[in-house]
Amino acid sequence: MTIKWYPGHMSKAHEKMAELVRRIDLIIEVLDARLPLSSSNHLLAELRRNKPWIKVMNKNDLADPRVTKAWVRHFEQQSGIRALPLSAKQHREVLQLPTLCLRLAPHRGKPGRPLRAMVVGIPNVGKSTLINTLAGKAMARVGDKPAITTCAQQIDLRNGIILSDTPGVLWPTMSDQGAAYRLATTGAIGANALDYTEVGLFAAEFMLLRYREQVFTRYEITTPPESAIALLEQIGRRLGCVVSGGQIDLHRAAEAFLRELRAGKLGRVSLEEPEETAVVPESSVTENVPEAEPQ
Repeated sequence: MTIKWYPGHMSKAHEKMAELVRRIDLIIEVLDARLPLSSSNHLLAELRRNKPWIKVMNKNDLADPRVTKAWVRHFEQQSGIRALPLSAKQHREVLQLPTLCLRLAPHRGKPGRPLRAMVVGIPNVGKSTLINTLAGKAMARVGDKPAITTCAQQIDLRNGIILSDTPGVLWPTMSDQGAAYRLATTGAIGANALDYTEVGLFAAEFMLLRYREQVFTRYEITTPPESAIALLEQIGRRLGCVVSGGQIDLHRAAEAFLRELRAGKLGRVSLEEPEETAVVPESSVTENVPEAEPQ
């Protein structure tokens, strides 16, 4: 199955983002720390206009710490970019962000000259949670499904910083199906655009390759499976996804497995490393498978 997902409002959001970037001082891009490259908006670099750019690596508590450190080094080799791993639900961690913003745009954040920051991010990376934590109250809608925010809004943090929140936007083509499957694994793509069994098999094979001991520990597996489908069957049996005749309902098993993986119940996992394209398992994925302008 080839994953394609680009809801209609996203095209309009991209046009709005291109217009907005002319009037802001700094870009805050919220990424999923488990897949910082796949969860970045590849169109943003074209719109940046050399503005300072903070890559907030959210869900840091779910990501492999060793890999996260490598990503920070990777991002900060690029001009004008800073990386900040954190959990958007942790107020103490989030407080680092305003300080970093003011340091990167010292000409702003003063009376009459607020620092204008645009917050961007693909669906379901925690952008709205981050904004609400910064604001100290519910200013943006939060949900466990992608594409919750559908229109832009401004939020005055009353600390010299004004945020412009934008809808979660993916890039319009999904030619990199490896990235698409990684996004689907973390829940960034709408359920109606994916096949849970295929995504579950992709995730199972990845975990066998990179984090097999964590999988075996979670599901008390003593006989190592020979394939992703065998692993998913063992997981399904352990989680009670059994139908008449003792067969495993692979769809239910995949859903349950992905739900646990997303929640961090298999430990801290990163789905990609810098300068590396994570392997798309052939056995489980089909072939188709400047200064701010005055205002």
